[in-house]
Amino acid sequence: MITLKDLAATLGVSVSTVSKALKDSPEISKDTIARVKEIAKELNYRPNTLALSLKNRKTKTIGVIIPDILNVFFARILYGIEQESNVLGYNIITCLSNESFKKENNSLNLLANGSVDGFIMSVAQETQTNGEVKHLKDTINQDVPIVMFDRVANDVDCDKVIIDDFNAAFRGTEILIKEGRKKIILVNTLGDLSVGKLRILGYKKALEKHESYKGEPIVIDIEDDKAILNDQLENIIREHKDMDGLFCIDNVSGVMSVNIAQRIGKKVPEELSVIGFASDDISHLSYPHLSTITQHAEAIGQQSVRMLVARLESKEEAIPTSTATVDFTIELRGSTLEK
Repeated sequence: MITLKDLAATLGVSVSTVSKALKDSPEISKDTIARVKEIAKELNYRPNTLALSLKNRKTKTIGVIIPDILNVFFARILYGIEQESNVLGYNIITCLSNESFKKENNSLNLLANGSVDGFIMSVAQETQTNGEVKHLKDTINQDVPIVMFDRVANDVDCDKVIIDDFNAAFRGTEILIKEGRKKIILVNTLGDLSVGKLRILGYKKALEKHESYKGEPIVIDIEDDKAILNDQLENIIREHKDMDGLFCIDNVSGVMSVNIAQRIGKKVPEELSVIGFASDDISHLSYPHLSTITQHAEAIGQQSVRMLVARLESKEEAIPTSTATVDFTIELRGSTLEK
């Protein structure tokens, strides 16, 4: 049996274009519509009525794909998604990519067959590192919308929900500069993830802007592996004895750095100011408590649902995609001089 994918491959166009042409969509040129219908007739294409009925039936269900359920930030976002979905009358099906491209791709293929109306997702680390986007574009071309949050693929045309990672890191670094810190180091546990790159750029730009800061940017990449994270951080603090400012772009390393510094005799914040990044749920686990750039995870989840549902329930044929930015806050506690 000839399928839409077969027609698309024969014509050298997307599945979405073929589908819209067969429905005489005004988005498609008359020449393309005529060409699609001619080839469809020649190949004896017949719509799969069962598949169409499944596709056209609204499930009132959203597919959610997150990279790591043990990460507090993603867990809080999932909570926000569930709460807002319930308010708007939708159910959710949650899948974990565990930072794997293959698992992410499998989840999309599994649910995009009519099980869900659309997806909310944060891109897996392996997907971003390898620059894989075809599976995301293919899903959207099947008229299954995606809203990405936090980690997004910039070359995929879909709705996105982010925070201003660059500006958040810029402002966090400025706090350390204004305290008069002379050697500010950034610890990166996020590898090549897009959010990590933006935070590093914000840190570097703040150092560059302030003429009072004479040092060079120092970015130290470490592995986000709980088994060795403590040792890596202790090595940094011992090796850089003159470090008086530490910007950790996640909160686990921030909390651990405060506790390590205190344990080896470095006074926080008198000799070393430390700022963390992300959810503030664990800031109390250090003493003194960690100052943080706080992402509002539940608000990110809620906004993602609102954007997806607005697209699903719109009567318009084509809505331009958009990016929503959720505000961050800076919570200054005991690990910085400024409170």
